[in-house]
Amino acid sequence: MATEDNTQEIDETQLEDAANEQAEEVQEEISELEQAKLDLETEKDKFLRLFAEFENYKRRTTKERIELFKTAGQEVIQSLLPVLDDFDRALKEFSDEKDDPHVQGMTLISNKFKETMKSKGLEEATVKVGDAFDAEIHEAITQIPAPKKKLVGKVVDVIEKGYKLGDKIIRFPKVVTGK
Repeated sequence: MATEDNTQEIDETQLEDAANEQAEEVQEEISELEQAKLDLETEKDKFLRLFAEFENYKRRTTKERIELFKTAGQEVIQSLLPVLDDFDRALKEFSDEKDDPHVQGMTLISNKFKETMKSKGLEEATVKVGDAFDAEIHEAITQIPAPKKKLVGKVVDVIEKGYKLGDKIIRFPKVVTGK
């Protein structure tokens, strides 16, 4: 009987060992599965971050490209502003000779030039005598005693027109203020 007990003990020990091995294998499989899930989550997070970064890059470059197109001709337009000023001064000088064909031709050319500049996004910054002086949108050339009390701290005269290209001021209006 002693051999049967030993055989039974050996069988029970072998069964316990086999059960432990199976439990370890199952535990390893679960650990591998959990590790694979963690790796998948990590890679998914990396992908989502990379995708969001790429979307931000596309949005930023599109915005920059639009801004570039809006102001692409800014230097050329700025260099043509003195020509626009010269037309205004000449037409002002010859305002009493409107029937002269030369003045009419100059008026036509001036209007066409202004319309072309307007089609490229150029706008005149409107400033009138009596407007409140604002250092953000005006450039003060000098201060003079105000001719009227209500013109103190306000625009007394506009020396040079200002212009905007889109929303950006490319030349500030030069004004004289009252003190």
